[in-house]
Amino acid sequence: MERVISTRGLLSLPPKPQVRPYLPLHTLRIRFPSAAAPALCARAPASALHGLSCRERTPSIARPTASRDPERSLLYPGISGKQRKVPIFRASAAIPADGAGSAELGEKKPKFLGVEITTLKKIVPLGIMFFCILFNYTILRDTKDVLVVTAKGSSAEIIPFLKTWVNLPMAVGFMLLYTKLSNVLSKEALFYTVILPFIAFFGAFAFVMYPLRDAIHPTALSDKLLAALGPSFLGPVAILRIWSFCLFYVMAELWGSVVISVLFWGFANQITTVEEAKEFYPLFGLGANIALIFSGRTVKYFSNLRKNLGPGVDGWAISLKGMMSIVVLLGFGICAIYWGVNTFVVNDPSLPRSDRKKKEKPKLGMNESLKVLLSSRYVRDLATLVVAYGISINLVEVTWKSKLKAQFPSPNEYSSFMGDFSTATGIATFTMMLLGRLILRKFGWGVAAMITPTVLLLTGVGFFSLLLFGEPLAPLLGSLGMTPLLAAVYVGALQNIFSKSAKYSLFDPCKEMAYIPLDEEMKVKGKAAIDVVCNPLGKSGGALIQQFMILTFGSLANSTPYLGGILLVIVLAWLGAARSLDSQFSPLAKKELEKEKMRKEKANESLIAAAREDTDGLVAEVKLRENDSLHESIASEDSTNGSPLKEKLASESESSSETSTGRSQ
Repeated sequence: MERVISTRGLLSLPPKPQVRPYLPLHTLRIRFPSAAAPALCARAPASALHGLSCRERTPSIARPTASRDPERSLLYPGISGKQRKVPIFRASAAIPADGAGSAELGEKKPKFLGVEITTLKKIVPLGIMFFCILFNYTILRDTKDVLVVTAKGSSAEIIPFLKTWVNLPMAVGFMLLYTKLSNVLSKEALFYTVILPFIAFFGAFAFVMYPLRDAIHPTALSDKLLAALGPSFLGPVAILRIWSFCLFYVMAELWGSVVISVLFWGFANQITTVEEAKEFYPLFGLGANIALIFSGRTVKYFSNLRKNLGPGVDGWAISLKGMMSIVVLLGFGICAIYWGVNTFVVNDPSLPRSDRKKKEKPKLGMNESLKVLLSSRYVRDLATLVVAYGISINLVEVTWKSKLKAQFPSPNEYSSFMGDFSTATGIATFTMMLLGRLILRKFGWGVAAMITPTVLLLTGVGFFSLLLFGEPLAPLLGSLGMTPLLAAVYVGALQNIFSKSAKYSLFDPCKEMAYIPLDEEMKVKGKAAIDVVCNPLGKSGGALIQQFMILTFGSLANSTPYLGGILLVIVLAWLGAARSLDSQFSPLAKKELEKEKMRKEKANESLIAAAREDTDGLVAEVKLRENDSLHESIASEDSTNGSPLKEKLASESESSSETSTGRSQ
């Protein structure tokens, strides 16, 4: 059989067609080498292969030698000599449909310490910003207590009244104003509008209001009111007597709730993705305790400046100016970081954006919240934990601060001790946050949930025992170089340190974990009910109890035995609720883990099935492309080797004819 081959294009044969015999393939199972196949593997994009890996190897196919098949060796000159390499396509893990893992196949992004540079552009400024905010908050928190507790004509009894009748109304008013401004101003303008008044006030307080305190405080009017109302009203009257100090107290409290909770976390949630938040938000918590340690040392340093000053110099005024100067400078630093992130990071189109949508929380009224709390024993136990913690901390803290003033009446001494207290709290909380995961993993939810009330119970018993029965213990404590009052101050400090560190590392995670096994409706409604009823009740419950005791018994010192009894009852109820909740949480948690395991298994099975289908289809497609390229290569080789083959066959034909002629002769 003969055929004529004519080609056109760049790779064309000579204009005269070549005549050669057509030799059909012996079998389709023989895989001929193809020079185009490796190029197909090299040119194919990673997305087209979709999980297929390509490498070359020498196929183990028996090739005909020249002696056995001379025509074949002439037709395919490279087949009898050096073996050619052909591409072998193998199936590997398929890329998920959502594109996860495509970064590995694509261009790698630059990293530093294992983190992408684009992520660090957001996380590092946010970390510095968070450090500055919490550094300021620790200084403000320690200073506000010094101002209102050690002021002339005031004591720790002012704190319950201040929290209830001044701090709470101003916080509500501020949030209403913030809501109005958020509807009018842009996000950047709103940030500056909120934070700059704080910075201006703290600077003005140290350099203007505090030096003029005697002129702006109505001391004479306050003395007349106290004489008319009696010593039981020392706290309420002190709010009027030292109103500028009380305003500083409220602004310091609002710095924690507004600048940290609203401004910072709102901005962080705006520019970070969910994956970045899961990875780096826990590190912000550790950074907060580092800020607590350094700010405590700063407070200690400025409080001790009085020792180096001469007589007649107001050491506390100088310390206050130094600390508020740092607050103002760091405040402007926070604004500069915010401006830089918005200018160079947020507007950068190459950085990933947060696509999180704001969840709509159900708005439950007081009656609906009470119905939810009463309808479920599980939610009632959880609510008891929240309320008990708020009341217990408030009862102990205010009583401890009253004894702290008795031990350290000077503002500088009081502030110096609070600096040490803040540093110790930061170290203890940092350590407990590292140990919290180990405790939860090894001992379970129940043990972790009962550590906080147990610490409060043991230290509370020691604290109130020293206050009530300190005189009989005086000789023993004297041998240790302490008085009953100083021992009570130290035990109360240990109680506050360990209770706060246990709260951040164990109580808060356990509280949030308790919502997980609930069904969706109860999870949403129960959390809303606790937010509406229990959080405010826990925060204000202790203050209301103390106000009632002060007005009834005349002073906080006279109320100490009753406050100790109330604390004992509340902590025991807390332990009972934690034990009851553990008996309900553990079975529900096991069921939830089993459901989650089944969901993961089903998801993995579906992914494997989808990957197999995709792999089979892609393998078939690649084989089809390879087959086409092989046939193209064969045709090309046929065209190239046509002339030599023709000459060879012609010469063989002539020789065979001569031989036959010779025989016939």
